[in-house]
Parts: sequence; C-alpha cells; structure tokens
Amino acid sequence: MLSLPLSLLLAASTTLAAPTAGTFNILTLNVAGLPAILNGNDIPGDKTVNTGLIGQYFSTYNFSIIHVQEDFNYHAALYETDDHPYRTATSGGVPFGSGLNTLSNFDWIDLERTKWDTCSSSGGDCLTPKGFTFMRVKVSEGVWIDAYNVHTDAGIEASDLTARASNLQQVSTHIKAYSSSNPVLVFGDSNSRYTRAGDIPSIFTTANGMTDPWISLALSGKTPVAGTDALLCENPSATTACEIVDKVWYRGSPAVTLTATQFRYAGSMFLQPDGNVLSDHDPVLVDFSWSLGAKLRLSDPYGGPHGDFFNDLDTLSSISAPAVSTITLRGGNRVDSVSVALTSGQTLAHGGSGGTAASLTLAAGETLVSATVCQGQYSSQTRIFYIEVTSSKGRVVSTGKKTSECMTRTADAGWAITGFVGRSGDEVDRVGFVFSKV
Repeated sequence: MLSLPLSLLLAASTTLAAPTAGTFNILTLNVAGLPAILNGNDIPGDKTVNTGLIGQYFSTYNFSIIHVQEDFNYHAALYETDDHPYRTATSGGVPFGSGLNTLSNFDWIDLERTKWDTCSSSGGDCLTPKGFTFMRVKVSEGVWIDAYNVHTDAGIEASDLTARASNLQQVSTHIKAYSSSNPVLVFGDSNSRYTRAGDIPSIFTTANGMTDPWISLALSGKTPVAGTDALLCENPSATTACEIVDKVWYRGSPAVTLTATQFRYAGSMFLQPDGNVLSDHDPVLVDFSWSLGAKLRLSDPYGGPHGDFFNDLDTLSSISAPAVSTITLRGGNRVDSVSVALTSGQTLAHGGSGGTAASLTLAAGETLVSATVCQGQYSSQTRIFYIEVTSSKGRVVSTGKKTSECMTRTADAGWAITGFVGRSGDEVDRVGFVFSKV
C-alpha cells in the first residue's frame, strides 16, 4: 500500500469537513515469539507457522491498532502475512530486541522505545531490553491518542513484584511528563493481576485518571480485591469474568471524549486449523468510540520531533470561556516563541526568549481565526520557521521567514484559536492550535 509521509498528510488541505465522531478497536497479543529452544510456550505446532497464522488473522480482522509482545525471532513470519499499512520496525530478536511492535491502520509520530529501569534476575527478564514503547497515533484530524505498548517483568517472587511495580510506575511517570492533557491508551502484557497482592495495576487509575475496560464493562465497575483468589481463565476463555495479565487502560482529554464500548477475550478468533491456540496468551480486544470536544478542540500539529512537549488544554479547560486579549510571536530567521495573554489573566507561552517580538492586541469581540505555519531544516532538525496568525477582522501578526513547506489551520465557524500544543526548546520545533468555542 502506497502512503504519503505523515508530514505531508499533516500539511495537506481538504475540502471535506473532518469527522466529529468515530470508532476504532485495539488488540493486544503476546505472540510467544521466544525461540522454541528457550520456550516452547506449551503450544502445539511450529512457531514460524503459528506466527504466520497470527499475522494472517491480523489482516483478516483488520484491527485498527495492534500491540504485540514477545515478537522476537519469528517477526518476519508475522509481517509477511499481515497487511496493515503502518508497522514498527523490529528492534531485533533475542537478546537484542524488546519484542514490542505495533501494527496499525493509523499513522503515528514520536515513536520511542524505553527500557525498564528495573528488572528481576529471578527469571529471564534481564536477558532482553524489555520495556515500553510510546507513539502519538493520528486517529482522525485533530484526534491524537498517545499509545503505550508494555511488557513488564514476569514472575511472582518478591523481586519480580518489586520490578513489575517499578515498571508500571515508570510508565505512569512517562504519561505525566509526555501525555499531559492527551488521550492515552496503555495496552499490553502487564504480567499483573488485581487479585495478586503486591501487584499495582490500579496505578493508572489512581495516578493518571485512566479506566480499565475489563473492570468497567466485564465487572460492572467493581475492582477485584488484592489478595483474593483469582478466577483463572482458560485459553481461549469463554467468559470475561476471569482475569488475565494482558490488560488495557484508557482515558480521553478535554478535546476528545474516548469511551470503551465492548471488551472481549479474543482467543477463539486465533486458532490453528486443528483448533489449538496460537499463543499461550489470550488476546484482548476492545472497541472504542470517540467524539470531539464540545468546548475545546485541537488542530493537527506541524513541525519536527524535537524539544519538550507542551499542551495548553488543561489550562484552557479550567476557564469557562477562554478568550485571547493579545498574541505575541517572537522570531528572526525562525520562530523562537509563541504566546497568548488571555482575558482571564493567564499567559500561555512556549519556546525561548530570542528574536524580536511582534504582538497583536485584539479589540472587543475580535478573535484569532487562522494560522499559517512553515517548517524547515536547521542543524539537521525540523523547526518552525514562520508563523502568521490572522484575526476575525483580517488583522495579521507574523514572525520568522517563510519556506516552501507551509500549512494553514483555520478555525471552524464559532471557534477561535486560544492556545497551543507542540514541542519546543529555545525555539519552536512543532506547533498546533487549541480551538475554543466562542
């Protein structure tokens, strides 16, 4: 399948209105890809053949976003039979890779692979660079979801419990730093159980405001009590009342409502011709619906994957009717910073202190309705070179120098630019816009 680079997709204009709601699904599956000589996983059949069948099922069912774990030495067989348009490159087999990969119908930016800070030497967890991946997935225009793929430390010895708790805490901390104000999906092999004393799968609920759809949908919102006997699942499981270690957590944002609508253990969808399972893990399949916010929305961003993340959504969501009084852009050869002063008294500023300032103070009832942004290369990095913002009265403020790579973001009728989302350091590396309902 031929696909355009995401940078071109972000810049492309369209005459069709972007959808305001939609659906997608996600699947997580540990594909049992350790070399057979190390771990046969008690699964009949040849691992290469089984992995190829898994990839074939991925294509047949056309899941929207798939996270796989233990995708080590049979990776080629998985990708040979799958036809998803967007797939991560393998990080390698044992002992070089993490075994984490993503197959998707949606493109993404900002892919990162992070190794766990802590592993337990009681098993083989320290023999590969296990950890988690992070990516920002574009589900639709203005709908970006931070997706985390995890495979934590296994085992139930004290050192395993300590390492696994550290692993989950590491992901939780990353969400706080990199996914503030964003919709988030965490799904993968957590090796955790709510019913096992010492495990902390509730951390994403308590520390990151997320929901486990197994609890909300299969258990009617009743979280199992740690230390009680778990109802162990068969593989494949005929019921979702039992608990497995493969899990999903999610949350929405002030700009995107995200709701899990169906939770399933999908092992019966992944069987060998003779009826045997293809992995020792039961896949987890969750359906989601999404809708754009009624008061706040985002544009697609533009620019490069450098600098620190910023997002004005949380601040703007705390204001009943956010409005801009003054916008200030600083720049010279490139854009150094962007900022707005709000009528409520807050100032939202991002970037450095260099360049020359250009400001526009808005009159009563005047709003910011469109912005043109240009990117370019500086020191082998993509930066924002030019920004021009236009008000509802046709007045313009700009800074920087235009390049041949530009895009325009325009607020829908009844909406206005009131803040920013993107990445920055001493200069602005990427920028998108927060729209507020007027």
